[in-house]
Amino acid sequence: MAPQLSSSFIAIALLLVVASANPADQTQASTLEFSYAGSHGPANWGSLNQQFSACTSGKTQSPVNIIRKEAVENKNLTPLTRDYIPANATLVNNGFNIGLRYEGNPGILIVDGKNYTLKEMHWHSPSEHQLDGIQFAAELHLLHRTDSGPIAVVSILYELGDADPFMNKIKDKLDALAKEMCAGNEEAHIPVGVLDNKLLRKNTRKYYRYAGSFTSPPCTENVIWNILGKVRTISKEQLESLRAPLGDDYKQNSRPVQSLNGRTIQLYNEFTD
Repeated sequence: MAPQLSSSFIAIALLLVVASANPADQTQASTLEFSYAGSHGPANWGSLNQQFSACTSGKTQSPVNIIRKEAVENKNLTPLTRDYIPANATLVNNGFNIGLRYEGNPGILIVDGKNYTLKEMHWHSPSEHQLDGIQFAAELHLLHRTDSGPIAVVSILYELGDADPFMNKIKDKLDALAKEMCAGNEEAHIPVGVLDNKLLRKNTRKYYRYAGSFTSPPCTENVIWNILGKVRTISKEQLESLRAPLGDDYKQNSRPVQSLNGRTIQLYNEFTD
């Protein structure tokens, strides 16, 4: 995807594809217009297209600011079991973020006894979710879906520091993606090959849970969010490599935090009796 894409760029709405309950419907995804700046920015998403109406009218939108002292510990929550396995992956620039898509079954997330299959992951910078009003350097979303359609996302926050070991595995591919050129309504793809995701399945001793939505249009709701309590690190060079392939209006691709509208943020904490 050409780095010089303008704010009028027409993006394929990847998250709409992921939300499709029937994989056969994925080719029917519409090309929809939105940006992170100007007249097509987040404040106006709901009026750009009727399919985006939830971005304005929805009551359980994401991301949110998590006030840690106000989170309610729920002893009924269970650990997040992430059983990821090596799988063939493709690095994708869809115009509004950089992500990885997988072929076959790259593994599962178990949430409250239900199995969710990992479908894709993508990065936002700076972070979309905040902790006590702090916005971090980047955020990784791992999107999972059950066979019947429901979505669960695991979110990992990153602050600037040491390089992230997982991103080191795809450094050369990210550099190649920044050089890839294609038409404004197309995606850029770089084959990665078999990618081992074991670095993403570390034990989770604390996470925050709430009911939310996709953070980009169409802002579909009924998404289960799980934000890990441990903040990881990403280097400045890695952050720049995530932004390099994107157009100017998408290099900072974070939606502002949304109102909780009475929602409760639940806390799982392994260290509490």
